[in-house]
Amino acid sequence: MHVVNPRISRRAFAAGAAALAATSSTRVLAALTSEAEKDLYAAAQKEGEVTLYTAHYAADLAERFGSAFTAKYPGVKVNVVRTTAQVAYQRLTQELKSGGPQVDLFQSTDIGHCVELKAKGLLEKYVPANATTMIPSLQNVDPDGFYHTTSIGIVGITYNSSKVQPGEVPKKWPDLLDPRWKNQVSVGHPAFSGYVGIWAYEMNRLYGWDFFEKLKANNPQIGRSIQDTLTMLRAGERSVAAGATQTALEAKLRGEPIDLVYPEDGTIIVVAPSAIPKGSKHPNAAKLLLEFFSSPEASVVSLTGQQDGIHPNTTPKGAKPFQDLKTIVSNANALVKGIPDIKEKWRDTFGI
Repeated sequence: MHVVNPRISRRAFAAGAAALAATSSTRVLAALTSEAEKDLYAAAQKEGEVTLYTAHYAADLAERFGSAFTAKYPGVKVNVVRTTAQVAYQRLTQELKSGGPQVDLFQSTDIGHCVELKAKGLLEKYVPANATTMIPSLQNVDPDGFYHTTSIGIVGITYNSSKVQPGEVPKKWPDLLDPRWKNQVSVGHPAFSGYVGIWAYEMNRLYGWDFFEKLKANNPQIGRSIQDTLTMLRAGERSVAAGATQTALEAKLRGEPIDLVYPEDGTIIVVAPSAIPKGSKHPNAAKLLLEFFSSPEASVVSLTGQQDGIHPNTTPKGAKPFQDLKTIVSNANALVKGIPDIKEKWRDTFGI
């Protein structure tokens, strides 16, 4: 029997791997379309890795993004840390106070985090070339270029289709105030959910606080997360809700009696931004990763997780195309100023 010398085998393997990596990099460089992208990739390769804090996606989808990035840019590994937005923000702010960030690209579902970091001078300005390929209403969320849309959430009217007849389905937000829905409405809480905070802010802007006074008369079930509304619909404890369309669609596609409506008076778009913290250890890899998340390719990856893309014609199965919706995209600075007041009014009205 022929025995392979393990030392030679390891050397051969290492040499082969190095040659393969070099060949892959050469092919990638040849495929890149601009000199700027080639230069950025070459600089990112020297750094070798990039750390991502993300609240945009579920853990498996976040890892899928990391793998897709490394497949496109061999030699740059993505260290994915998936947490809630508040945990990621607290972690980053602590790092900034104690010697510098460990994260290179920060992604939050609360745009207020980026507004505050920018105001304190803690973000690096970078405008990805791919930003111009996004849906126009999602571009330039920060006109100064310190943070950018890389994911979105959508809030619409969700309902239990085994309890709500087709002719009864609410079409507009004020339809939830109809007395027929007394003891049948579910909502989240703006003090615990960024999605709910933005929804409540926009309802107040559109209809005044009278909207919530009338909602109170219908005795809504108030959870914390916006996902608590789906739990209530599934259990049959409530019939209609202000809910996240992504998880409602996932439930519907699994055959559950859950459906949704994009309100005629405006579907709420929750902008989830990305930003590069000042002093990141791998700044070039961070810029390249931000370019990737801003690209049409990333929107295609989003679809694999039944999540809306940020580019035209990237609509999940069963969803209504973005361009066919009447959308409401909130001003980031207005949200930061307005949501604290919304939370106080909410407690005064609902007692929680």
